[in-house]
Amino acid sequence: MKRIVEIGLISLMFLTLGAVSCADAKIRSYKLQVVKEYSHDPMAYTQGLFFLDGDLIETTGQFGESTLRKVELETGKILKRFDFDRKYFIEGSVALNGNIYILTWTNKVVFVYDAETWEYKSTWRYPREGWGLTTDGKSLIASDGSANLYFLTEDFKQHKVLNVKMNDRPVRNLNELEWIDGKIWANVYMTDMIVIINPSSGFVEATIDCTGLLPRHLKDPYTDVLNGIAYNPQTRKIYLTGKYWKRLYEVKLVEK
Repeated sequence: MKRIVEIGLISLMFLTLGAVSCADAKIRSYKLQVVKEYSHDPMAYTQGLFFLDGDLIETTGQFGESTLRKVELETGKILKRFDFDRKYFIEGSVALNGNIYILTWTNKVVFVYDAETWEYKSTWRYPREGWGLTTDGKSLIASDGSANLYFLTEDFKQHKVLNVKMNDRPVRNLNELEWIDGKIWANVYMTDMIVIINPSSGFVEATIDCTGLLPRHLKDPYTDVLNGIAYNPQTRKIYLTGKYWKRLYEVKLVEK
């Protein structure tokens, strides 16, 4: 019995040390290198941004302006567009298993459309504000502006809550999300920072300083904050934009 207890204590010690080392691990810091820039609709209040079979899909917000659209990357031209009723404020979006899932901000509903035809399929009730949405290929992962990320089934049953921390402090205002190479990228609303999150522990493993991504001469009184992260798995390229931005950027990370 003593031997079993000792083994248990040793195992617990290693688990604890492992957790401490993860929490205390150095947080990497990156800045951006712009590879290429593209036109972006300056009337698009970008909320969700993702690639689906090589096509760039975007959802835009604001009451009376909310849309689902397919965008031609090279030109910024809108190839396909669906306008929502003005009572809906559309937020984050993602595709999973042949469906497009679209959050609303305060309407407390989620819309589901066929990913190929955009035919309406269903509406689900949702218990909180909708902000960002992504997927790890199995679960839907949603943000609500807090420090929590919610892992959900496709019928929106919650099975995990991940509290995101950096230096043992919660990282609030998590907004637009993207799953990239096994990590969750999250735009921190009202800042020029993106955090890269370990989806198992919730620890922030890296930060990305996006300051100055949109040059001053491309800003006007309507230009809003950084928001919009898209990863194309076919090309392994990363794209960023913002709300009412005139440009969308292909970027690479450069360690500081």
